[in-house]
Amino acid sequence: MSTITVFVQAHGQVGIKEAEIAADLAAEELRAELARLGFEIGPETLVFIDEADEPVRHGEHGPAHGLKHGCRVHVTHCHRIKTTVHYLHRMIEREFAAGIRVRGVKAWAVHELKMGATDAAEHVLQLCNSTDRPAGDTPLHELTKDRRCEVCFDFVPEKRVEG
Repeated sequence: MSTITVFVQAHGQVGIKEAEIAADLAAEELRAELARLGFEIGPETLVFIDEADEPVRHGEHGPAHGLKHGCRVHVTHCHRIKTTVHYLHRMIEREFAAGIRVRGVKAWAVHELKMGATDAAEHVLQLCNSTDRPAGDTPLHELTKDRRCEVCFDFVPEKRVEG
């Protein structure tokens, strides 16, 4: 049996846990393996592989699609995360899968707001009412608070020029 290394990020837990698992796990076996590794896996828990739009299905005995060496596995209770981006006088919204990363949200926002390449390069996403600017590889579920499946960003200049 060959094994692969995956990186597991769970809602409400800080950091990433590295795990070695069998390469050919079925979807339900992946959920069982995550529970064995100490993650809380209940009937309502969702497991996403990388930035997949749909979670691994509970009770599914087919292969866990997308499972490969070095992938990220996200354990969350959010199927979709309502994401809001404010920029100047505009506000845009969309629901994303829990595993989508901040850089994916930024790319969508740049497109929706019709920003030029220069403006896009000079702006970053900052969590609303904070000074936190999550890294581009941060999954959205890591930014949700409590059990609310929503994230709010302000699109702000990376550096403010004053003087």
